[in-house]
Amino acid sequence: MSTEIGSDVVQYAVSDGVAVVTLNRPDRLNAWTPEMGELYFDHLEHAGSDPEVRVIVVTGAGRGFCAGADMSLLQSIGGGSAVVGEASSRYPTHTLEIRKPVIAAVNGACAGVGLVLALMCDLRFAAGGAKFTSSFVRRGLIAEYGSSWLLPRLVGPAVALDILLSGRVFLAEEALSMGLVNRVVAPESLLDETLAYARDLAENCSPTSMAVIKSQVYRHSDLALREALEESLRLMADSLQTDDFKEGVQSFLDQRPPRFRPLD
Repeated sequence: MSTEIGSDVVQYAVSDGVAVVTLNRPDRLNAWTPEMGELYFDHLEHAGSDPEVRVIVVTGAGRGFCAGADMSLLQSIGGGSAVVGEASSRYPTHTLEIRKPVIAAVNGACAGVGLVLALMCDLRFAAGGAKFTSSFVRRGLIAEYGSSWLLPRLVGPAVALDILLSGRVFLAEEALSMGLVNRVVAPESLLDETLAYARDLAENCSPTSMAVIKSQVYRHSDLALREALEESLRLMADSLQTDDFKEGVQSFLDQRPPRFRPLD
């Protein structure tokens, strides 16, 4: 089953259990606008509630992922705080609330709020040579939209401070060595490899298990080990009673693909 929804600045398509959300201002390297933000989060929420969707991929059209806030917008408002989420209070951290895996396919320039959008995805695949920068400090701004919370958790405080304090440009290959991206792929193969990974999750992994694991990872980093252990034991006991667990075991014994239930 395949579904496509077109718009001027964000495109949405679903196939094989994977929703692809594409930022679509290629002539401006997908520079961010409030209109784009509203459509982007609308599409994420739609994918999050659609039982046909099990994994979400976010990418950019053309040569860039997202080159940050549109400069004409910054000039008109005099700052970055009104660029994302002003109309509906949906900020980049909203991506963390989507219960399904969200994978960024960073095909090119990833700067400012574009970097934050990628950070808030659960996994990041990047095209070789793609350029990254926080850039905030070079615009007289601060670490925006929760990046000061998530970035140190991905790369450690010292590397996070290097990225945020310098605002320097670094390439996908360095991002991989930092732990900022999961995989670097030849540019011409990026979307194909990202979709292949996403389809594997969609076909072979329990949507409910993935939702619980995503929640565990983000919440447990703020808990004491004992608290995290106790909740994991409770969640494991619950999972052993589910139809998905029975199906996972039976499909393994039958040597066939599993037929897991959609996320409730």
